[in-house]
Amino acid sequence: MNHETLQELLLNASDASLDSAAIDLDSANGLRFVLQQSFRYQYAGPVATVDQRLVVVPPPRHGAQRRTFHRLSVSGADGIATWSRDAFANSVARVEVAAVAESVAFQVVAVIERSGRGPVLLPAAALTDPRYLGATRLTDSNEAMVNAAYDGAGAQPHGVEAAERICALVHDALPYRKGATAVGTTAADAFRIGAGVCQDHAHLMLAMCRTLGIPARYVSGHMLGEGATHAWVEVIVPHPKRADRAVAAPFDPCHGRQPDASYITVAVGRDYADVAPTSGTYQGKFANHLTSDTRLSVRVVEGARPSVGAGG
Repeated sequence: MNHETLQELLLNASDASLDSAAIDLDSANGLRFVLQQSFRYQYAGPVATVDQRLVVVPPPRHGAQRRTFHRLSVSGADGIATWSRDAFANSVARVEVAAVAESVAFQVVAVIERSGRGPVLLPAAALTDPRYLGATRLTDSNEAMVNAAYDGAGAQPHGVEAAERICALVHDALPYRKGATAVGTTAADAFRIGAGVCQDHAHLMLAMCRTLGIPARYVSGHMLGEGATHAWVEVIVPHPKRADRAVAAPFDPCHGRQPDASYITVAVGRDYADVAPTSGTYQGKFANHLTSDTRLSVRVVEGARPSVGAGG
């Protein structure tokens, strides 16, 4: 971590919001993010054989993003964590806890560095990957969605230009409204309701892109200032110069824009079900309650221009 200890990074994190507000992050040659996240399960009584799946740590590399450190801690009970990669190359932790008396908590710390804004490159086979072209339960389209997708995409329903129009369409069709939907809400249900959260925006854009034959995947990650997990979409398009490569172009339909340097990717998949931050099973008759806390901070480590509008 460039000779800066983790303790120093955490101590300095309180000043990071000043950096992100005062400078243009996209102009920075080097950024260092510190992600701190916790998940706490409170049980109404003792439970056993907790098997928890956590998709909360960014991959070693994602475009210009590079993970330089991560740590997963368990408190409240004795837990054993094992790490693996899933079918999408996401970093997945499985934590086994034999018994929990009242609660168990999982704390994550990760350090991510970004150098410039390099593209996310994929093999050309991603352009025809059925995982990114086929509907899932959460992203299945109905007739109204198909018609809206073709009307919104215009005369040439392919490529980045079509994705930009679909992103704008979804942003306008689903005003952000917390509580209007739930984790299991489908894209079709959100479209019918006419409101949703970032997960719904991502699912609806995925459904419409796939309807048009545009390969696209769900992205779980974080955005500075949100204080919670965020979701957006990567549309997969041909590389402009290399036939053996494709490019994953990001779009955030919740905010109606393309993600900038303030976004950090944690995982990708077909939909939310592939990348849910936390999921699992346990044995016992008692219900559980989950609370979480997220903090993402940033420091500039190499050159950036002042932000437009920033003043002394």
